[in-house]
Amino acid sequence: MTNILVIKANNRPDGVSTKMFETYVEEAKKVEGLNVTTYDVYEEDTPYFGQDLFNAFGKVQNGEELTDLESRLLAAKQKAMDAITAADVVVIAFPMWNLTIPAKLHTFIDYIYQSGFMFKYTPEGKALQLLTDKKYVVLNARGGIYSTPEAQPLEMAVNFIKNVFGGVGGMQLLDEVIIEGHNANRNQAEEIIAEGLQRVKASVEKLATVNA
Repeated sequence: MTNILVIKANNRPDGVSTKMFETYVEEAKKVEGLNVTTYDVYEEDTPYFGQDLFNAFGKVQNGEELTDLESRLLAAKQKAMDAITAADVVVIAFPMWNLTIPAKLHTFIDYIYQSGFMFKYTPEGKALQLLTDKKYVVLNARGGIYSTPEAQPLEMAVNFIKNVFGGVGGMQLLDEVIIEGHNANRNQAEEIIAEGLQRVKASVEKLATVNA
């Protein structure tokens, strides 16, 4: 059994990346031998990462009582890490908003971006990737066109996800599907989205190459 974690990072019902998420999950559930789990960053209780979490770490070490927020933060962080641990393949469906990823998705990444979990340092100070046994899939939607050489440097959504999951964690990129330009070319939006969703369906077929 191959465990597939599909992360939904858009709470807009009509969002293109929402459709990508729904299409991927629907197709993956048709495939035998896959255990498909979803994680909606907008439905989960995920307080933002900050000093409250560091306070919680200190209190746990000292055996002190936690506040409600501190308890929620620790529970949310552990749940996010457990979800990644259980997965053989992590699929991230997300939009590009304001050139980057939604804040709620960033919070999820803040939870798992931990030394000793995603990476560790060798005695020589070199970062060592710890998630090399996993693969990941990028499903991204962006209304503008950012694949051109001129616009690509502005793109901080897909690049960020790749740097975190692939570069820092060491996961292998299994596939990448990007739907772009549907807002820039509104007269072709339906065709652009439909073609992109077909590529999402085709992407599910690559799960057959995963050896859990």
